[in-house]
Amino acid sequence: MARAVLALGANMGDPARQLDLAIAKIAAHPQISLLKQSAVIVTPPWGKTDQAEFHNAAVLIDTSLEPLELLDFCLATEAEIGRVRLERWGPRVIDIDVITYDEMALETERLTLPHPYAHEREFVLTPVQEIAPDVADWLVNRAARKSS
Repeated sequence: MARAVLALGANMGDPARQLDLAIAKIAAHPQISLLKQSAVIVTPPWGKTDQAEFHNAAVLIDTSLEPLELLDFCLATEAEIGRVRLERWGPRVIDIDVITYDEMALETERLTLPHPYAHEREFVLTPVQEIAPDVADWLVNRAARKSS
């Protein structure tokens, strides 16, 4: 089993309901155990700022899925909930990002671990800090070591 952190965000439709639905789907997966779930925070958009505020949360899970299998599950869950990818950093019904997978470092065309920008985004760090302060600290310290 691996311990992973997923970050979730939504700003279209009914964001709170979509986050709940995504978390329920994550918890229902037979190869995932939901350990902790953060509170939902509302934050201004990042990157593309002319859109509605985002509802953000994070979950801490144990999983027997491999990293790319977990990514595929997250993408399939987004599609089930209605996500259509139209523009980078644009509005979305749901977004589920794999932030960490144990302390694995991985870089493929499809997935980079840990998430390369997690340490820069308070809308990720704040929920992660709530459910896994050691992971949040690891993300920040790892980024600081890489940049020095």
